Amino acid sequence: MLQAVVRAVASAAALFCVAGGAAAQDYPAKPIKVIATSSAGGTSDIFMRALGDELQKRLGQPIVIENRPGGAFNIGTRACAEAAPDGYTICIIPGEPLVFNQFLFKTLNFDPAALEPITQLFLIDQALVVSASLSVKSLTELAALSKAKPGTLSYSTAAVPLGVLIERMKKDLGIDMVRVPFRGGGEAVNALLSGATPVGFYGISNVRAQLEAGTVAGLMVDSDKRSPLFPNIPTIPEATGKSFDARSYFALLAPGGTPKAITAKLQAAVAGIMAEPDFRRRHLIERGLAPVASTPDEFAAFISKDRALAQQIVKEAGLEPQ
Repeated sequence: MLQAVVRAVASAAALFCVAGGAAAQDYPAKPIKVIATSSAGGTSDIFMRALGDELQKRLGQPIVIENRPGGAFNIGTRACAEAAPDGYTICIIPGEPLVFNQFLFKTLNFDPAALEPITQLFLIDQALVVSASLSVKSLTELAALSKAKPGTLSYSTAAVPLGVLIERMKKDLGIDMVRVPFRGGGEAVNALLSGATPVGFYGISNVRAQLEAGTVAGLMVDSDKRSPLFPNIPTIPEATGKSFDARSYFALLAPGGTPKAITAKLQAAVAGIMAEPDFRRRHLIERGLAPVASTPDEFAAFISKDRALAQQIVKEAGLEPQ
């Protein structure tokens, strides 16, 4: 009896593999929709459109971007989780809804662990920037200004860990600032330039032009080395004397249950594109993005470790689910 069960399970597994392989061989047969959890004009949106153009050349089908911003990235991530697992909906998602939000929200309405990893795309080099109208060039000067004008400064950041970092700095340096919600890269930069939210921790690609023009000033970057784009801006350890391990990133995922043969095919296509020197230079390095292009298994292992780090950061920060 036991042998019969084993043979049945083995046969089913073999049939599943054959079916998955056949699905990948014929895939894609129609346009692929990409749910973007950020608004148009942000780092991930711009990158995904460039990547989508190249994927269309390799896969022979259009890549259609659908922006679903808001809700701390939960809106788009939930839409991803609820989509059909057929390979025709994939999603570009940051680390927050994958590893942080389950510790920050009482209810998510989706299971981040059920999403199917495709590849971690890149790490984001992010910079703490201030509007030039503030006339500050360092954290010390920012602290002094906030004390001189209490209750008047606000900041924004898309990344939960960087929000935690700023809250730590507020305590350490006595900086008086209020956090405002982040909706998307384009809107955040507009708020920065208008002075509505004059302090922000954003991806360098979002504020590169403004840093080069001098309309914003960079106080520090979150990477372990100084950015090759702005080598004059100090790192977090250099600016604060303390280290900070969490890094922001974006990744491609699919609804849970998407055939692994399809996710492997997508990852191979993405990795091939990101290995091209011209694409790598124009759409990653020059935008302050550190390429990764990991395999689905490598990315799954990373998520597991990052989720444990996220839980630790949230606990240490004393944040309670809302």
